[in-house]
Amino acid sequence: MDASRIANPVTGAVGRFLLGVRLLLRGLGLYVRSPKLMLLGIVPALISGVLFVAVYATLVYFVDDLAALVTPFADDWSSTGRSLVRVIAGLAFLGLGGLLAVISFTAVTLVIGDPFYEKISEKVEERLGGTPDAVDVPFWSSLRRSLADSVRLVALTVLVGIPLFLAGFIPVVGQTVVPVIGAAVGGWFLAVELVGAPFYRRGMRLPQRRNILKADRPMALGFGVAVFLCFLIPLGAVLVMPAAVAGATLLARRSLGQTIEES
Repeated sequence: MDASRIANPVTGAVGRFLLGVRLLLRGLGLYVRSPKLMLLGIVPALISGVLFVAVYATLVYFVDDLAALVTPFADDWSSTGRSLVRVIAGLAFLGLGGLLAVISFTAVTLVIGDPFYEKISEKVEERLGGTPDAVDVPFWSSLRRSLADSVRLVALTVLVGIPLFLAGFIPVVGQTVVPVIGAAVGGWFLAVELVGAPFYRRGMRLPQRRNILKADRPMALGFGVAVFLCFLIPLGAVLVMPAAVAGATLLARRSLGQTIEES
């Protein structure tokens, strides 16, 4: 579908952003309406969550050594100056690690739990009248495409994350502006990644879903940033992942001009 054919937003950017947030909240509502299905979706998130917590804990453990490794110029500074620059470097490492962890966690979890999350997404669409123009995509073909697209998104996150990491060394800006930009960037990539299932169901690949989401970027950002912030909360990624898949299905339908209201 040509993104230019999608109707322009009827409210301002803030309203569209908040609409995206509400889509995640509607996804969370499925915990009440389909508890068994949603709890099944926690299993793959828990598996990959344990892995990524271990990896991030390792980063935290070695962050002082990494900070010293990238700031050899500060070896001869006063203890105060050296400590300050290395704290900033450590925070930059943790910020970059957090961004990559959230995106990679989502990619790995979607691959591990593909059958569960596909079922959640289908359930949402059935309640809203089904999937218009659905195509039959074999499981292994869908899995290969999902894996390839996820690798591309993670690689792109790395490329974007490196400048943010370097900007993290700028005093004040690196600790205020950069985290906000990081949340926006991470939210955008999460939105693009999570809508994979409903777009694959319509025969659409990564470039198409990215272009369609761009047509209403504030709404996609509202949804993605809300998911990103939830994923930063301890156990948030595990508990919110099934709801994020459900909300992403609503986001995909809304972006395609299809109803998100139950008949």
